[in-house]
Amino acid sequence: MTQSQHARIVNFIWSIADDVLRDHFKRGKYPDIILPMTVIRRFDAVLEPTKEAVLERKAELERSGLTQPELLEPALKKAAGYPFYNASPFTLRGLLDDPQQIEANFRTYLEGFSSNVQDIIRNFKLHQHLDFLGQKGLLYPLIEKFVDPRINLSPKPQNGLPGLDNHAMGTIFEELVRRFNEENNEEAGEHFTPRDVVRLMARLIFEPIAEKLESGTYLIYDGAAGTGGMLTLAEEELKRIARERGKKVSIHLFGQEVNPETYAIAKADLLLKGDGDQADNIKLGSTLSEDAFPNHRFDFMLSNPPYGKSWKVDLAKLGGKEGLSDPRFVVMHKGEELRLLPRVSDGQLLFLANKVAKMKHDTPLGSRIAEVHNGSSLFTGDAGSGESNIRRYIIENDWLEAIIALPLNLFYNTGIATYIWLVTNKKPAHRKGKVQLIDATNWFKPLRKNLGKKNREISEEDIARILKTYLDFEENGHSKIFPNEAFGYYKVTVERPLRLKGIDPHRAYKAAEIKKLKETHERDESAPPVIRKIHKRGTAPDPLRGLFEVKLGGEKRVVEYEPDPELRDTEQVPLLEEGGIEAFLKREVLPYAPDAWYDPGKVKIGYEINFNRYFYKPKALRPLVKIAEELALVEARARNLIGELLEV
Repeated sequence: MTQSQHARIVNFIWSIADDVLRDHFKRGKYPDIILPMTVIRRFDAVLEPTKEAVLERKAELERSGLTQPELLEPALKKAAGYPFYNASPFTLRGLLDDPQQIEANFRTYLEGFSSNVQDIIRNFKLHQHLDFLGQKGLLYPLIEKFVDPRINLSPKPQNGLPGLDNHAMGTIFEELVRRFNEENNEEAGEHFTPRDVVRLMARLIFEPIAEKLESGTYLIYDGAAGTGGMLTLAEEELKRIARERGKKVSIHLFGQEVNPETYAIAKADLLLKGDGDQADNIKLGSTLSEDAFPNHRFDFMLSNPPYGKSWKVDLAKLGGKEGLSDPRFVVMHKGEELRLLPRVSDGQLLFLANKVAKMKHDTPLGSRIAEVHNGSSLFTGDAGSGESNIRRYIIENDWLEAIIALPLNLFYNTGIATYIWLVTNKKPAHRKGKVQLIDATNWFKPLRKNLGKKNREISEEDIARILKTYLDFEENGHSKIFPNEAFGYYKVTVERPLRLKGIDPHRAYKAAEIKKLKETHERDESAPPVIRKIHKRGTAPDPLRGLFEVKLGGEKRVVEYEPDPELRDTEQVPLLEEGGIEAFLKREVLPYAPDAWYDPGKVKIGYEINFNRYFYKPKALRPLVKIAEELALVEARARNLIGELLEV
């Protein structure tokens, strides 16, 4: 099919909305009718040649007493020759023969589809609009438009028009989805990732292992599948790479989507392309609390999860923060239990944790992950928080390969900074122990027309440039390489002693006594510290750890002081700090607070990636001569103004 023929079909279907639905539906509601009707018409056109065979087979089975759906479906799919069928006595074109009964007959027609198609129709929520379409007399002209002989959605030539194979039909459907998303750009970004971004993600996943790819079966997964475009484009890219290298690959797509309408679009798109088994692998439900693939492991995974979206409902379903035990989000790491539970107001990093839990560890290529995040995933969350723990878990396992900063204004509903995280459990030798950061914020092409907030795109040249920078793995103005530990730090709680006027400095006070002292005695930096424990003789002093040597009763003893919460502070000590925590405290803390100490048992490890700091380029200061010239000019103007005022 030529590009012009393809465009003509898309434009014709697009025009149906204005011709039939205008003045009855808001423009934002057009896809609620047009998309399911496009799906239904394609199925109808595909099934027309075998319609009689399906009806005969159904009658034959029913005469034999076989009426159970689970027994009928396989036989009727076989009779239809497709992974779907319609066993009603109607076709779409035939519905026009009885205009008075068109609504009732259309309902019967829809009920005649196989369960997988009915699932799509149900989640499109087309039934909710049927009463209104019938009352307004819109159902007849709507169906009439879709069976118009001027367009052919059949796989066979008709009325002098070429047939439409599955790939072409899928492309047409994707184009309609794209147009509707762009028309309704306020919501598009929630379900639709621009194709330029998806192409970049797919290239970043597959190109690095292209020469290692072998013939075989590969599984691709998207846990925030949206309309399924990321999966299908990734499939195309992997097929291309395999074909160019003479490899034969079998690809299976898996996805999960929480929104019913977008789930229906994703499933319909795969059925329209003839991928019945693939369509069955698209599941409805929340990936976070209703994981549809708990026992699956995938070769390639990519997603654009929602940013800043609450996962409070999912948390409740998972048992609450205290009761949650899902092994995707509660892991053992270096003998320590890590809870990978971010703030309830933003669950985006949980999608990455979910993918990490689904990596293959026993294959030569392992698993490769590409996921889009906003900037908060890089640094939000203190040491020990869920966000920091996710970063720590991935980086300390040496799975984080690279992070690419994308240009602003790439997405339909947001202009914020976004980043692609590349994660793999089979790093090549030259990348082991290292993370590459790439600044691609200035590599884009402006759009001639804004699409919502999207006014830029990543061109093929930009994709090639990003990919080359990634594959070259060299440091330059756009690429920085760091050891894993560069992003880690110790969070150290620094204590100072509670000092109270009028206390006995030669005795230890019990907890209850100290509580009363705080209520009755005044704090004073020059007062003696409150002792809470006197250690046995022979205990070695260690002031940095809170073991101080003092004279008590004429002899030296080791004591612990009561810490003052009002003087408590924290320090972030880089993991790569030469000499470690104590060297840092001796240099940065003790010169200003010589009585300070820390508790090694309370030290927490955190990870953050301050991307902007690594690529910050300060603006050059203007020369003093230039500043002086401008000041002189301002003074001259001021004198002139004063002179003019005095003359008046």
